Amino acid sequence: MIINSTLTPASLSAKLARFWDLSEDKIRLLEARYDGAKGSPVFTIEGKYTTRGWTEWTQGFQYGSMLLQYDATDDLNFFELGRQRTVERMAPHLTHFGVHDHGFNNVSTYGTMLRLLTEGRYPDQPWERRYYELALKVSGAVQARRWTALPDGGYVYSFNGPHSLFADTIRSLRALAVSHTLGHVMLGERDARISLLERLIQHARCTATYNVYYGEGRDVYDVRGRVAHESIFNLNDGSYRCPNSQQGYSPFSTWTRGLAWVLLGFAEQLEYLEHLADAELAPFGGRAGIEAVFLKAARATADYYIELTPTDGIPYWDTGAPGLAKMGDYLNRPADPFNAHEPVDSSAAAIAIQGLLRLGHYLQSREAAAGATYTQAGLTALNALLDEPYLSTDATHQGLILHSVYHRPNGWDHIPAGRTVPCGESSMWGDYHAREAALLARRLADNKPYLKFWNVVKSKK
Repeated sequence: MIINSTLTPASLSAKLARFWDLSEDKIRLLEARYDGAKGSPVFTIEGKYTTRGWTEWTQGFQYGSMLLQYDATDDLNFFELGRQRTVERMAPHLTHFGVHDHGFNNVSTYGTMLRLLTEGRYPDQPWERRYYELALKVSGAVQARRWTALPDGGYVYSFNGPHSLFADTIRSLRALAVSHTLGHVMLGERDARISLLERLIQHARCTATYNVYYGEGRDVYDVRGRVAHESIFNLNDGSYRCPNSQQGYSPFSTWTRGLAWVLLGFAEQLEYLEHLADAELAPFGGRAGIEAVFLKAARATADYYIELTPTDGIPYWDTGAPGLAKMGDYLNRPADPFNAHEPVDSSAAAIAIQGLLRLGHYLQSREAAAGATYTQAGLTALNALLDEPYLSTDATHQGLILHSVYHRPNGWDHIPAGRTVPCGESSMWGDYHAREAALLARRLADNKPYLKFWNVVKSKK
């Protein structure tokens, strides 16, 4: 990347206003045209959202986007619509034992509604608050129940099975964090009390240890900041076996959306730790030790993203994708979504932008220079994402952010006629995370309260 040090959140205000205008149009278009009986919308084909998922992991992004639209614009119609759709259709996700996606589905919906009540953005009726609180308590415990114990900790295992640790799940730890913040404790056999905070910390440590590389000689492909999408374990003795990748090019290259999940997840959890008292963290190694692990992973992945992303901050889908070798000096020019060799993944940028902004915010009072670098990197990428060719201005296209990639190895992404690689399409997670990043930036620009997913408990003051 070439980091633009002159950008500020306020300097993006005009682009952000345009973004939210287009976002409104896209939400209304999808609500009017999409047949929900087909399942959750996942990604577009020729501009129309369709479903193709291994699980229903994107529905929370659809309805959560309505709530973010209200948050950004104060248009009460979007809160009412998001609330109605959540209450009508999201209950099965609360007790879905088969996925690692509770933070995606349930914190994006029930969590956002509870946050808005807590922030005073909507009338706080006791019955409604209790309803959302119960939903989030249940979701966090159900997510934490999906657990593989290791000799030195454990992890929330992916839908591939107990042997599988996904990089993605670090962002789904939001479900455990919110449930813990609400005072919930999971009960196991013989009423054993299981701390959701402990499982959050153990999962994060496991991800930092096995999915993130630090250039410390772990293998011959050990480059600092590289991320493996999946880690595989031997369940007979809990030993680590190997890296793997479901959606990236290989176990020894970096699928950029996986890296983005890790970057955002650790940055966000670092901010969450600040909310907790030292006494809460003491039984799990103490604040200093936990923060050191989280910060090491966040900074390594942020630095890798900055180094291995084209000048505008929009990455290609995998840093080791073979077609990149045919593209010359591709890192020293803006990403080209219309090239003939490898697709870009704007959804990875949408996720990473928020991670960079949050990491910069976290470090601003600790290491001002480093904090400024990450903040400006986030703003640089956001500046590109908020404009063509990534911002979708076609009134008939249901997606908001173009040039997203779902599953390149499986060939699930649409390739337009006359092209050789996917381009021009959107994803539900890309659109949603662009909205989250834009909302964070808008609050920073307007000097409004900092966006905190864990702001779900009314102050006792």
